[in-house]
Amino acid sequence: MSFAPRKVLVIAYYFPPLGLSGVQRTTKFVKYLPQYGWKPTVLTVAPTGYYALDASLLLEVEGTEIVRTSSLDANRLFRKHGVVKMPSERMRKFLQFAGDTFFIPDTKIGWKPGALKAANDLLKREQFDLIFATAPPQTDFLIGRELKKRTGLPLVLDYRDAWLDYPFKYFPTPLHKYLNYRLEKRVVAAADRIIVTHRRVKEGILKRYIRLHYNDVTIIPQGYDPEDFQTAEEKIKRRARFRITHAGTFYGGRNPSALLHGLRKLFDESPSLEDSIEVCFVGTIRQQDRQLAERLELEENVKFLGYLNHQECAKQLLASDLLYLVLDNDYQSPGKLYEYFGSQKPILASLVDGYMKEVVEASQASVSVPLDDAAAHAKALSDFYQQYERKKLKQVPKEYADRFNRVELTGELAKMFESLMDYERHAITKLQERVS
Repeated sequence: MSFAPRKVLVIAYYFPPLGLSGVQRTTKFVKYLPQYGWKPTVLTVAPTGYYALDASLLLEVEGTEIVRTSSLDANRLFRKHGVVKMPSERMRKFLQFAGDTFFIPDTKIGWKPGALKAANDLLKREQFDLIFATAPPQTDFLIGRELKKRTGLPLVLDYRDAWLDYPFKYFPTPLHKYLNYRLEKRVVAAADRIIVTHRRVKEGILKRYIRLHYNDVTIIPQGYDPEDFQTAEEKIKRRARFRITHAGTFYGGRNPSALLHGLRKLFDESPSLEDSIEVCFVGTIRQQDRQLAERLELEENVKFLGYLNHQECAKQLLASDLLYLVLDNDYQSPGKLYEYFGSQKPILASLVDGYMKEVVEASQASVSVPLDDAAAHAKALSDFYQQYERKKLKQVPKEYADRFNRVELTGELAKMFESLMDYERHAITKLQERVS
């Protein structure tokens, strides 16, 4: 006997062809949910200007209904340009400050009216079983809450990053923080389940809203898609040099300064290694990072490959000997780290103490160094190179990497969805009763 799949409405401002890490988690959930009996429909923004585009990701969700609506936000001004140049760190901070000053909860609030209209049209012609909203931007959560009020459908929230505790969120005045707190409280109260990617985010939510139960907030970590690496393996080419690769975007306190200064120090101490080591940066490029490599006279050893589609990025990871992670806070759980695990390559991690350091070191193939310690970076690079020369580089155990397989993680999400189907709608236990 066959059963019709249940239907979930996915609210996600960030979705392909937009690129960068913010789209990966949602895209993979949408890709694999049908395997577990759930048919997703995605509500997202119409084509707009962004820092990276990756049309190849759309092929992974081919056949999925995607409803696109326009948004009255700044990105709309650049929609004809497609890809917008990454701003300098100074400009990024200014834009972040301005956005958080004049828009609450975020600069995507102008998407809400069009998204609600499109969602209402969808709900009139199609029966859904559940609403899934993923953020940032937190505007997605506001849309989910409004649709929950109108329809009574179960609402699941997915915190890819924290809201009030997000390290790059500015609150120019106490009033700004209070208004964001009030919005989050309303959203949490409307939710039937909450998902986070990180233990610290869960702890923050439970501490702030003490009437929530521990099991109301579930951790489903970031992950990797094994198909990405199976496809990339067919094209892989080894390089003669010891190759270190960083995949992702630099911003805030995340920058390659300690790594590049450490590499310069290593070459000064061991000039013969200059012909044996190279560093590759995959991702959108800031001019200041290129200029730093030039000042340190590392142009022959440092390659900036720019933004690559996801398949090409996986290929670059597999073609590397060592992967580099830099993380300046313990509230974020960058998706690229879990793709590093999926590649099973050793990792040099430049990060602060905390939960993420524990996750990295549990891989048994990683070395952690202080965030800004160039000498520690140089020592770690030397040690890794010697292991490479002796063919003794460690690999992340498959058993550990398998914990972050996106196919299995989507199965966990589907089980949560199903748990919300086993009720009479008037009898559902609402978080609102414990939050308000």
